Amino acid sequence: MGSRASSLLREEDIEEIKKETGFSHSQITRLYSRFHSLDKGENGALSREDFQRIPELAINPLGDRIINAFFPEGEDQVNFRGFMKTLARFRPVEDNEKNKGPPSGEPLNSRMNKLLFAFRLYDLDRDDKISRDELLQVLRMMVGVNISDEQLGSIADRTIQEADTNGDMCISFTEFTKVLEKVDVEQKMSIRFLH
Repeated sequence: MGSRASSLLREEDIEEIKKETGFSHSQITRLYSRFHSLDKGENGALSREDFQRIPELAINPLGDRIINAFFPEGEDQVNFRGFMKTLARFRPVEDNEKNKGPPSGEPLNSRMNKLLFAFRLYDLDRDDKISRDELLQVLRMMVGVNISDEQLGSIADRTIQEADTNGDMCISFTEFTKVLEKVDVEQKMSIRFLH
């Protein structure tokens, strides 16, 4: 099956995806094979249902939020190139790559792009800020019924109080990045098998 999958992917497509994502030729062909195995409709695109069949996403409390990140707004399917661009955000950053971005801008797996991806998991209404209600919703997704609403409210209030520097009772992307300044985001948001 791997050879069939890689034969459907043109060499020029592989080269373009390498430039866009930083993945190697072998990683691209391996991920293409995985993409193909997930494509139950066999139409060259993945649906939300295809992603929901992935056991790691099915059990992840933020699985739906992660799945949503693969789909451009208003779209209900993602092609291989879009799949690869989203996965690239989880590609580990090598020490020698950290300061070396492609001429076209920051690599998809840069610290800033990883932070933006994480921020968007919390920004449910996509208004470029995380409100107390959004923070509560995500916290509920992550902890389920293991913590009372009162405790969750206290965590959300404290988090906003510590992060909100402009007093608007929300967390902007700038405030979000400031809070995570000392966190090794590159390590925490990298999937080792993509290495």
